[in-house]
Amino acid sequence: MSQALDLAPVGNGIIAGLFDRLGRCSWLCWPRLDGDPVFCALLGGEEPQDGFMECELIGLRSSRQTYHRNTAVLETILEDEKGGRLRIIDAAPRFRRFGRSFRPPMLVRRIEPLSGSPLIRLRIRPKGNWGREAPIRRSGSNHLRYFTDTSALRVTTDAPLACLAEEAPFLLDQPVSLIIGPDETVPENTDSLVQEFIRETEAYWLDWSRGLHLPFEWQDAVIRAAITLKLCTFEETGAIVAALTTSIPEAPNTERNWDYRYCWLRDAFFTVQALNRLGATRTMEDYIRYVTNVVAISPGGVLRPCYPLVPSLPMTEHIAEALPGFLGMGPVRVGNQAAEQIQNDVYGSVIMAAAQMFFDERLPRPAGEPLFRLLETLGEHAEKLALQPDAGIWEYRGRERVHTFSAAMCWAGLARLAGIAKHLGLETEAERWAASARSLHATICERAFRPELNSFVESFESDGMDAALLLLAEIGFVPATDPRFLGTLDRVRDKLLHEGFIYRYDMEDDFGKPETAFLVCSFWYVDALAAAGRTEEARSMFGSILSCRNHLGLLAEDLDPKRNHLWGNFPQTYSHVGLILSAMRLSRSWEHGLWGD
Repeated sequence: MSQALDLAPVGNGIIAGLFDRLGRCSWLCWPRLDGDPVFCALLGGEEPQDGFMECELIGLRSSRQTYHRNTAVLETILEDEKGGRLRIIDAAPRFRRFGRSFRPPMLVRRIEPLSGSPLIRLRIRPKGNWGREAPIRRSGSNHLRYFTDTSALRVTTDAPLACLAEEAPFLLDQPVSLIIGPDETVPENTDSLVQEFIRETEAYWLDWSRGLHLPFEWQDAVIRAAITLKLCTFEETGAIVAALTTSIPEAPNTERNWDYRYCWLRDAFFTVQALNRLGATRTMEDYIRYVTNVVAISPGGVLRPCYPLVPSLPMTEHIAEALPGFLGMGPVRVGNQAAEQIQNDVYGSVIMAAAQMFFDERLPRPAGEPLFRLLETLGEHAEKLALQPDAGIWEYRGRERVHTFSAAMCWAGLARLAGIAKHLGLETEAERWAASARSLHATICERAFRPELNSFVESFESDGMDAALLLLAEIGFVPATDPRFLGTLDRVRDKLLHEGFIYRYDMEDDFGKPETAFLVCSFWYVDALAAAGRTEEARSMFGSILSCRNHLGLLAEDLDPKRNHLWGNFPQTYSHVGLILSAMRLSRSWEHGLWGD
């Protein structure tokens, strides 16, 4: 069953385009992941007339789409009513060149005839300034240039330039290639260069995927999720975006439209955790570099919940009035007000993300005392703020409470500091942080656990339920077999499980009650079931979640369980983190898979 989020990301750690089943690129922020969407048709209403790049096959009958195995190179095959067939290959170049990483803000596309006489029309209709501006176009000998007040985009091609400029149909009797990127001269033969870029990019991804430490089961799903997480990393600074899009609503016709093209310190911790489990530790190293820069520019080490890809830049939230929104469901937001909120769990998130740096002997430069001293600054904030009200993990805009999850994450940060100090031989510091963690743990258990409910609750002030409580065992706050955690697990089921999926919480927020399931919460439930020994139940639910992926195995943020439709920003890092961690927890071992019954 097709849906509007049957999209495929193609990226290289600097930019990423989203392509639909027909190979239309309807989303491309340029010249980086948080830039102006030069292709913005994804937010252009139900039938956008511009803001895209496409190869229209006249008389189209069917399409088929896949990634080249274990890569981010996309292949779309179109067939017409007369049996004419063509193949579109899309890639964002990334590989080693001239002794350094080559990952320009560029897409390359090759269109190849496969059979018959396909008649095609090429359309390239960028926009500028969030849909407000139609670029000025200029033609060259083998390129078109598109200018706005703030940018210049060049399309270099060996296709008939007049046909491209006039959007006139022509017979595809030989391959044509396009390079979409900076306004720079391309002196090489276009087709040869595009083929080289595709070939080298495939080789990069194959080599990267081959280094992953995979579970025995669900390998294809895990590889695709890992590549997708890699595409959500902005490698120039080490930032990890929550998703590649903005303003895809969490449910039909809701104002829950947010800009996720920024780095949430909490989300990034979970992404680093998942990639570390797979052995892809470089993302952690780059992210810690990003965080140390964040701390360096933060007065007194006070952290915000999220930051732009270049942390010193503003991310003030405003509405892009020229874009009607996803399927016409506005508003379209640019920037995110969450940056102004207080979310106290961020201190624990950063400390936990950095902890492996001290223990992983594979790293060329394991962390030492200088990083520990920087983390101690964050620990002091966690210690001070753990029992203070905040907006919580779900970023309530209308209220603040002492949220159990935030307090528990602060505890986790203090406990990790104690472990790091012990590892470094700093006995005084180890005992100092361990004592602080013990005290905080006792307070949380006293104030956030309700004996009459046999459950932890969402905040010290409320008996509501919060799916984030499922992480209490994951972060080590309580064992998964602790009766208090088992009671919490059962209460999550009773309060938050609807139509087979877990919702975030059971209370109204600024916009009423959530209308869709938050997919990562269902993965958290799977993990909790497995940790509690309810493996078959966990595997069954994991299979149900996998069945909700789009045609290429990808997930958004939310799910309408009644219609099995994805909603929310796409692709969502949280969701793919959940898939990876659950697969690794549930999978049979390689030994059992190969030799067992």
